[in-house]
Amino acid sequence: MPSRKALIRRPGPRLTEGLVTHLERTPVDAGLALAQWESYTRALREHGWETTEAAPADDCQDAVFVEDTVVVFRDVALIARSGAESRRPETAAVEEALTALGCSVERVREPGTLDGGDVLKVGDTVYVGQGGRTNEAGVRQVRATFEPLGARVVAVPVSRVLHLKSAVTALPDGTVIGHPPLVDDPSLFPRFLAVPEEAGSHVVLLGGGRLLMAASAPRGAELFADLGLEPVPVDISEFEKLEGCVTCLSVRLRDLRA
Repeated sequence: MPSRKALIRRPGPRLTEGLVTHLERTPVDAGLALAQWESYTRALREHGWETTEAAPADDCQDAVFVEDTVVVFRDVALIARSGAESRRPETAAVEEALTALGCSVERVREPGTLDGGDVLKVGDTVYVGQGGRTNEAGVRQVRATFEPLGARVVAVPVSRVLHLKSAVTALPDGTVIGHPPLVDDPSLFPRFLAVPEEAGSHVVLLGGGRLLMAASAPRGAELFADLGLEPVPVDISEFEKLEGCVTCLSVRLRDLRA
């Protein structure tokens, strides 16, 4: 039977030094961040996701944003090579954890760069944001890795936010959602729904029409509820200060076999 697993990694001691690219730096409360992370992971488990914790990478300030370390399609894990050199040591423990979970592992090679947060999967279509952290060579390596498995890889520009998934994610029916001022070209997506808040652009599909999303997007939650979906809000304010969102804090593995 297909299983639903989520790879997570708890905040490290250098979290408050996390990289900030598009936002003005504001102080992060490390204690509150840990409590919020615990609430986030508890929400995953309460909705049927088995969590696996990657070993700490305490020298890396952004290691909690584990999604950026890898892209998984079917049972193949492509280990990322971040455009931010300081983040590259984050991947070793993630590779070890995914191998233990049964993934086949490939790696992005120089000169390619790729952050997992630049990859949005909608069915068999894999959108790859090309911008600050992911380059053209990285996109080519995503294509070479996943197209033989049945994926269709589409490169899209990212210039207004840190990652593609800082701008857009997708609803269960495949509709891509985003806050228009942050999306370079909404016409690249066959179905696009504008949302009223930046934080409303980010949802994790929990299953059964439930959407894990930030508590900072109440109007977005109302919009999704009107569509017959069930928002599951979590407070991630301290991670939002570091350009993080609900997708960044886990790697969801839907296609592995138990």
